[in-house]
Amino acid sequence: MRNYNPQKRILVTGGAGFLGSHLIDRLLAQGNEVVCADNLFTGSKRNIAHLHTNPLFEFLRHDVTFPLYLEVDQIYNLACPASPIHYQHDPVQTTKTSVHGAINMLGLAKRLKCRILQASTSEVYGDPAVHPQTESYWGNVNPIGIRSCYDEGKRCAETLFFDYHRQHQLDIKVARIFNTYGPRMHPNDGRVVSNFIIQALKNEPITIYGDGSQTRSFCYVDDLVDGLMRLMDTPAGFTGPVNLGNPNEFTIRQLAEKVIALTGSRSTIVQQPLPSDDPLQRQPDISLARKHLDWTPAIEVDEGLKKTIEYFDKLLETA
Repeated sequence: MRNYNPQKRILVTGGAGFLGSHLIDRLLAQGNEVVCADNLFTGSKRNIAHLHTNPLFEFLRHDVTFPLYLEVDQIYNLACPASPIHYQHDPVQTTKTSVHGAINMLGLAKRLKCRILQASTSEVYGDPAVHPQTESYWGNVNPIGIRSCYDEGKRCAETLFFDYHRQHQLDIKVARIFNTYGPRMHPNDGRVVSNFIIQALKNEPITIYGDGSQTRSFCYVDDLVDGLMRLMDTPAGFTGPVNLGNPNEFTIRQLAEKVIALTGSRSTIVQQPLPSDDPLQRQPDISLARKHLDWTPAIEVDEGLKKTIEYFDKLLETA
């Protein structure tokens, strides 16, 4: 019995989304029972279709802006549209999802006295004046811009998590997720990796905004999920926030050129005006994750892009 690891019942909100579905795969592989709650605004039944015959998996079509009553041992709160196209489609609902969703999930965790992890974002840093970004940096965020529904919604969610921790001694974990990519990304989410790959596979012009000199750091989804699970399993005294992302930084133009090379595309690169409040730099300092989670991304960008390209290539064939 010394090595006995009792099965957990785990709630993943936003579980039919890109990140959530990969997380659920890993949690089920460990022998856990998983409840996926998703309103399918940006999530997809296709992402979890392979799980419906698994007796340990349960799907609930539910919007986290409404309370949820069930019994679980842990909660991963991933529910919120994460791409600018989707979160700007209904900005009021986006803020509600971050804020009301956090309140409802924190209330559930408080009642159950269980651990809860918040999937926050690097967008809490805004257009950073500090580079790379450390968790101690308070950010440079426009509170009234077109991206504010997401940026400030996530910042408020972090505030709520830490107030529940201080006021109610709730066991919390907060992850600040940087750009992540991989199979099951929404094909129409407007994110740079999926945009570039689809345009390249169709031999269409690849669109970059500005001159493409803005930088990003891209983490493959398997590495990111590993970081989330390691954070959830840290001792109670460590709450985060902790940056999860790949610190290898390169420009958007370099990414476009890499995608063209890997797909063998005939696409050319075209420029469009830079959107409002689009950050010019984004790179995580992951010293805290290395120290407390013993975590460093292992998958190089070429390897991750090849897997992602293969996914979208098959998706386009069946479309």
